[in-house]
Amino acid sequence: MRIPLDYYRILGVSIQATAPQLGQAYHDRALQLPRREYSDIAINARKQLLDEAYSVLSDAEQRSEYDAGFLARTHPLESQTLPEDLAWEGERNAPIAWLEINNEQFIGALLILQELGEYEQVISLGTPLIDRQNLTPEQERLIDSELVRADIVLTIALACLELGREQWQQGQSERAAISGQVGQDLLLREGLFANIRGEIQADLYKLRPYRVLELLSQDEQAVSDRIKGIQLLQEMLQERGGIDGNGDDRSGLSIDDFLRFIQQIRSYLTAAEQQEIFELEARRPSAVATYLAVYALVARGFAQFQPYLITRAKEMLQALGRRQDVHLEQAVCALLLGQTDEASHALELSQEYEPLAFIREHSQGSPDLLPGLCLYGERWMQTEVFPHFRDLVDLRASLKDYFADEQVQSYLEELPTETENPDRWSVVDPQPVSVPTTLQGDLGAVAAERTLQETRPGRTATLNPPAIPTATQSRPGRSQPSPTALRQPAPSPPPRRRQEPQEEETGTPPVARRSSRRRSRSSGNSQWGRLLLFGVGGIATILILWLAIGQVLKALFGATDMVPGLEADQPAISLDSPVVAIPTETEETAPNAATGTLTEESARQIIETWLSVKRSALGKEHQIPLLESILADPTLATWRDTAQSLQQENAHREYEHTLRIENVDFNAENPNTARVEASIREIARAFRGGQPDGSSSYDDNLRVRYELVRQNDLWRIRSMTVL
Repeated sequence: MRIPLDYYRILGVSIQATAPQLGQAYHDRALQLPRREYSDIAINARKQLLDEAYSVLSDAEQRSEYDAGFLARTHPLESQTLPEDLAWEGERNAPIAWLEINNEQFIGALLILQELGEYEQVISLGTPLIDRQNLTPEQERLIDSELVRADIVLTIALACLELGREQWQQGQSERAAISGQVGQDLLLREGLFANIRGEIQADLYKLRPYRVLELLSQDEQAVSDRIKGIQLLQEMLQERGGIDGNGDDRSGLSIDDFLRFIQQIRSYLTAAEQQEIFELEARRPSAVATYLAVYALVARGFAQFQPYLITRAKEMLQALGRRQDVHLEQAVCALLLGQTDEASHALELSQEYEPLAFIREHSQGSPDLLPGLCLYGERWMQTEVFPHFRDLVDLRASLKDYFADEQVQSYLEELPTETENPDRWSVVDPQPVSVPTTLQGDLGAVAAERTLQETRPGRTATLNPPAIPTATQSRPGRSQPSPTALRQPAPSPPPRRRQEPQEEETGTPPVARRSSRRRSRSSGNSQWGRLLLFGVGGIATILILWLAIGQVLKALFGATDMVPGLEADQPAISLDSPVVAIPTETEETAPNAATGTLTEESARQIIETWLSVKRSALGKEHQIPLLESILADPTLATWRDTAQSLQQENAHREYEHTLRIENVDFNAENPNTARVEASIREIARAFRGGQPDGSSSYDDNLRVRYELVRQNDLWRIRSMTVL
């Protein structure tokens, strides 16, 4: 049997290795025993290959003869059966050294390839035997051995596990999941090594948030990928018991981490997708999900001229208003529904100082606050709502266009008239609600950012707002929505007012006996009276509604004349932090969180984070702001200049890294600095103008010293030196 190995690779040395180096390498490899799950057959086959390689290379004459024919023993790697999703990305036709071995030594060769990190070759060579594809009689007899078959299955599964982790570190989350699933399926089919299945499954659980981000970031044309991403998200939500639930989805993300994860994925979801997800989550109930559902409803209602969605958002805000100050959002919703009196009343109850100051400033000279509210609502929609929806981020917010739409006007005409009811607003005692720490950064003006107070990691915040007025009754003539009503894609027209039976004006009992003619005349007069009253009431309703809309439009045109209009292309708010770091079993915090002693594992996570950021900042997307999440000056300035130069030259690089931590120097007496030395294999593929740039590509083995500094409780790399 021919395998892609040579004696030098078996011992792990170069062709220039000296005799002492060969002896040391052989000694080290002999002491490095495989995992305990391997049988003695696999261990002995591996040792035979080590002994054979050392025997030939340690003898000067045999080594000279072997070296003379070394180049002759190269040929392209033959195509092997390999799952399509795991297809080897290397050059299959590149000439490599090969070695003839006995069939009994095959499992030993697989084991050595696994140790060398040749995971694709292990899968490619081992899969045909497991599937019994085109085997010789000797190979058939070999695979019939239960121990040998179990050893081959174990080696393939471990190769899938390690290949998945390698792809994970390279930012290929979906490919990593596929690799792990191939190994998982093989072990399940064979009914072997439950502990290895557990390791793979643990990785698959931790991969889910990264897969969600990767799948949802695809173009909207990639429908199947996006659907899969939403399904994975819903699975996580179900297992956690909601966005702020205490369940365990085994992703390694704490409640605060998961809130930041939700923050990140919002910009990859459309308004319709967010509405569907967060409305469902709001029914658990969840305060955070309710806020996010309100934003999705308001965004869709305004952008797509569907005011019935704003009505639903307003009703959800009414429930939230019993616990915290959401009067500003209620005022905007009322404004969009043409309910100017209600909007003004909500502003009077709000305790949001800065927005109210802005509204008052831009309502000077007006008898009410409508001009400022119009301007505030339009800017709020443009800068704090639209940027969090992938289909609305480039949309211009225009109140003029909204109120000019026939669909909007038709809906507003059907709404009951506003009536001032002094009992409608009342002060209630807010009930404290225990919720996780706030969504930070990009949630912007989401009300959760004002009400879910930030706490230190490991703690929760409790809402204790002051007593505030809130709506305790529904709008006259309308009923409260039921849970089933929220599930309908479009609401029924708002119910019209019922005609109440007319009473006798005299207040006396009706005459028991009347002539049929008189009863007919009386009945006719009553009907004409009701029709006349209904007609007058309807005309009055329309007039009042148009007066309300007129006030809004007047305020709108007046407000837009006072300050320059909004630009069409508003920038999207960037994420404060990159994708959360890969959590480990021992540490669930961010990889560069500077808590306690800097261990080898935490140092590894910091360097891996830097290598991941480097790939993103110098890659095709040029995510340069991410550099600030892991680097400190002067290194930050250097790499920022490098990344910006590549971007200006229409150039980028793709990296692959293999990392090994060599030394960690942490002095407890000076806990704000540390030093890490690491060996890194860096493969860089350069591109310029979209075309490969071979002159700037390289494959280097580096030993790098990183100087770390603690800033704001986070480790950052201050300098790096190639040794």
